[in-house]
Amino acid sequence: MLVEAVIKNGAQTTGEGPHWDEETGTLLYVDIWEGDVHRWNPSTGVDQKVHLGGPVTFIVPSKKGGYIIGQNRSICHLDWDSEKLDTLHTVEEGTANRFNDGKCDRNGRLWTGTMGVELKDGMEEERGTLYSVDGISGLRSHIDKVTISNGMAWSADNKTMYFIDSPLKVIYAFDYKAETGNISNKRVAIHVVNGFPDGMTIDTEDKLWVACFSAGRVVRYDPETGNELRVIEIPSKRTTSCCFGGDNFDDLYVTSCAKHVSVEELTLSEVLKEEPLAGSVFRVTGLGVRGQAASKYTG
Repeated sequence: MLVEAVIKNGAQTTGEGPHWDEETGTLLYVDIWEGDVHRWNPSTGVDQKVHLGGPVTFIVPSKKGGYIIGQNRSICHLDWDSEKLDTLHTVEEGTANRFNDGKCDRNGRLWTGTMGVELKDGMEEERGTLYSVDGISGLRSHIDKVTISNGMAWSADNKTMYFIDSPLKVIYAFDYKAETGNISNKRVAIHVVNGFPDGMTIDTEDKLWVACFSAGRVVRYDPETGNELRVIEIPSKRTTSCCFGGDNFDDLYVTSCAKHVSVEELTLSEVLKEEPLAGSVFRVTGLGVRGQAASKYTG
């Protein structure tokens, strides 16, 4: 197994939302507070970016072309070449909330949730909501009183959805109806001991890979038993999310945080003195497991 920083200090603030675009063979990710979306080509080593103004929180390709992104409290469509941004939906107007993580299920339905304001001494609790968006039902809310909406994944049989509320240090499981997008029977699948569960992905064996913020690790869990199966140490303490990519989907890409500009007083140079690879994107190879192709938005 090898862990390497393939995009050194790629994020100046919080790197998040890695998504392997199978069609282009590129890795998408965001730099939340810098307001940038990135597209990295491992064949050329070129890391392109479009500056949108922060916070920008996720990016997924759209089947109709372009990308769907989360920006502040809006879900938008981005044309990469023209940098044209069109707002599709805006939620929770009149609040200081923002979107956080976002992913599409296998039906091409977007799932994304909001969160409250990050404070120096904690979080605004239970301010967020988990939403889904598709071309038939439009925007729907599913769960309220979420503190930090994070990490979504679906089982191979498409009957279980997993979801993280980070400060609670738990990963929830729901019964999932793929045709309608309905979720029910909320229960705790995993209690996370070290760090805070952040973004996650799932492998072809239905095991969850969870980036644990403040612990510098990605942990493979069995959601049936809640047990840790494997721990991958990452040379950046604040690991934020992960996804499988590469030609065979056997490379694990891991994003990390350099600094929270909303809550931290340290400069980036001060952070990098203590942690030179903060904000980097890492690639883990030789794991012996594979993931699946990530879904595009079809709405």
